[in-house]
Amino acid sequence: MSKIKAENVNVYYGSKQALFDVSIDIAEKEVTALIGPSGCGKSTFLRCLNRMNDVIEICRVEGSIKMDNLELNSRKLDVVRLRESVGMVFQKPNPFPKTIYENVAYGPTIHGIAQSKEEMDQIVETSLKKAALWNEVKDRLDEIGTGLSGGQQQRLCIARAISVSPEVILMDEPCSALDPIATAQIEELIDDLKKEVTIVIVTHSMSQAARVSQKTGFFHLGKLIEFGPTDKIFKNPDNQQTQDYITGRFG
Repeated sequence: MSKIKAENVNVYYGSKQALFDVSIDIAEKEVTALIGPSGCGKSTFLRCLNRMNDVIEICRVEGSIKMDNLELNSRKLDVVRLRESVGMVFQKPNPFPKTIYENVAYGPTIHGIAQSKEEMDQIVETSLKKAALWNEVKDRLDEIGTGLSGGQQQRLCIARAISVSPEVILMDEPCSALDPIATAQIEELIDDLKKEVTIVIVTHSMSQAARVSQKTGFFHLGKLIEFGPTDKIFKNPDNQQTQDYITGRFG
């Protein structure tokens, strides 16, 4: 079942074209990994899925991206609502300089999701549990989120993203600043979360893509070279360029 369907997406930064005719079907409640060398367009494409490119003045996006048949590139689309249903976790953990509790309560507060303090407490607890962080922080919810370790901060950012019950979570290299233990915790978490949400992850780590995703797209120089089941992409790709990248001949 397709959750997001992109067709012939082209992205320009001023006169420079960054993406060329990208078409991809992202399945619901699966992890889709986007791999490829630096600067190949994978993060640019990821940012199309929640209109983050809107904040770049010289950026222009063409083509169709539909989520549940809703056209994401429509001028009439409520971008705030879109970002409520499509959460994002960045490369560097970026908790707000607020308490752990306030970090998670931020989204539900803005979107008016909780009707009472009890309801908000419940949302915060559930989100932290889903992010596998509750047991570590439940006695220090009023401490500043930036005081946590890197891996904990990233899980706090994931708790913040899931607090508004998004349908999709985008992750842009979520483990690149983390050590192997924190990375393993985030990967375990991704595995759990996919039962409820659709996840699209950009990763430099091919082993991570192989571990966490069900489908993989390989980007090179702004083009989607190949897309398919992760197993096939890594063991038996159709395209020679994919084969060369995966075996480390270029990248």
